[in-house]
Formats: sequence, structure tokens, C-alpha cells
Amino acid sequence: MAAPREQDQAAGILAPVSSQTVTRANDPCWCGSGRKYKRCHRASTDRVRPGQIGPRRRVPEGICQPDYARTGNPGTEDEPMVKPPEVLAAMRRAGRAAAEVLQVVGAAVAPGVTTDELDSLAHEECIRRGGYPSPLNYMGYPKSLCTSVNEVICHGIPDSRPLRDGDIVNLDVTIYLDGVHGDTNATFYVGQVDEASRHLVEVTRECLELGIAAVRPGRPLSDIGLAIETHASRNRLGVVRAFVGHGIGTAFHSRPTVLHYFDPSATTLMVPGMTFTIEPMITQGDWRHITWDDGWTAVTADGSRSAQFEHTLAVTEDGAEVLTSLA
Repeated sequence: MAAPREQDQAAGILAPVSSQTVTRANDPCWCGSGRKYKRCHRASTDRVRPGQIGPRRRVPEGICQPDYARTGNPGTEDEPMVKPPEVLAAMRRAGRAAAEVLQVVGAAVAPGVTTDELDSLAHEECIRRGGYPSPLNYMGYPKSLCTSVNEVICHGIPDSRPLRDGDIVNLDVTIYLDGVHGDTNATFYVGQVDEASRHLVEVTRECLELGIAAVRPGRPLSDIGLAIETHASRNRLGVVRAFVGHGIGTAFHSRPTVLHYFDPSATTLMVPGMTFTIEPMITQGDWRHITWDDGWTAVTADGSRSAQFEHTLAVTEDGAEVLTSLA
């Protein structure tokens, strides 16, 4: 689950654009982006619309719950960036459990399946492993899973909308287990997906891999953003700036902030034992976003598709250990 970068929120809303209609897919888009209409604003003619959100799912007694489970308000989200061995051991268990849940729920993605059905599956799989689905009631979030379809960048709320052939959907799973969080996500194809969307998804996966490869003790966090932004730019794709990777452990979100674009001011040095997520959100068009009235669902301002992949990792003496891996 991505953490918002509050200072970037003001840049996320665009002024109204012309209502001129373009009917030919290969024409230059009317918005002036320089991209073909089919790869820019055509997506806006069939944007995702919210469905009906069902009731919050219950967690059985006996499941260890984070501090916000009842109130919706997390306590202090500040904790040491470098984790002691016992916390790292717990994070390995939570990370693997999150990866298992993501694998199960991802296998259920298909045309006709609703995102609420995927939420139900994620909820039950977390509980089956003795864990609490971390998104549930975090700052009031109403569900156990984030499901972000097509132009939804992140924090999409599962609802009654059935997935359609040709969609892409990101599933963001976090589990609270043994007192720590494991956070991971991936983007899945729904049926037969067009070539441009496949390119977006594969480049986004590569961006995550390159971001992880940039993790080195003694190097600044800006190396991660540089690796991701360079690869996305080479493929003429955008990098979302308003939502970032984050420290994680006993708190869901904590220090450090991990940018997915290059910012020379991101000078925090990576140190062995430091734990955080890398979760690039990559767009076919404009990287700026608009938030729905639900206060959670962030969509691309121009309606172009977005993809995301995420791992929780720990900095080691010579690189990174991926904690949310099934390997």
C-alpha cells in the first residue's frame, strides 16, 4: 500500500481540458501530449466507474491486530529504520505470507470476477495464515485488499464491478503477522490484453527489478529513483510522484520515504538492516493524478493506464534481501 507524499498532492489536479472529440486512434491526441490518441485520452472514454462497496469484513477473535484495527487511527508510525534480528526474522515470515496470499488471489483474476470477490479471498487467506489484512480500517480504509484497475494508480477499493476482458488489475496485499507487516503487490492481466498494456506492465516489473538492484549499503536512496525513472523514460512512460515507497516493520508506514523518481535531495544512506518497500507506479501517459470522492482511489489525470509492482526488502551487506518472495 503506497504512502502519499503530501507535498506533491497540489500537483495532482489538472485544469479542465478541451472537450474536442478525436475519433481516429492514430491521430495526435487533442491534449497536446504528442502521443497518439489511442495511447493517451482514448482510455478516458471507457474509464473505470465505482461500483457498490460491501460491508467491512470481520476478523475473528484471536488474530493479533494492529493498533488501528478498531479505531482506524494508527499510533506512532515512527520506528528505527534499522531493524534488530528478531524483527527481521518476523518480517521474513510476514513477507512470505503476503507473497503467498498475492499468489492465491492473483490466480483468481479472470473476466467476470468482481474485485469484491478478490477482497473476500485475500481476507480469508490472511486469516488462514493467522494474520490480519493490514489495509482493513487503516485510516478508515474499508476493505482488506487494494484493487486498482486500468487507470487507477493505487488504493482502489474493491467493489461490485466485474473485471472485463482486456483489463489490467493491481492487487496490493499487506498482512500483519507476528507483530510486523509484509507488503507486496503485482499487476495482472484479465483475459486478452492489448500490446500497449502488456508493454506497460512488463516495463513496470522491470522498473521494480532495477530499483531493487540499485540497493547498496552506503549509497543514497536517490539511486533507486534514478534507476526507475531512467528505465521508464527510455520507454516513454511516466512515473507517479505523489505516492512513494516507505519504511515498514512494526508500523505499516514509517521512515524512510522511497521516491520512484530521481531527486538529489533524497540523501538518506542505505544501511544494512534497513527495511522499506519499493513500489513504482508507471503510467502510459501523464503521471499526475486525481483522487475520487471516496478519498482513496487515485486515478491518472488523463485516463491512461497505470501499473505497479512492489516488494518489501531489507538492505544487506552487499545489496538487498527481498522479504516478499516465494523463492
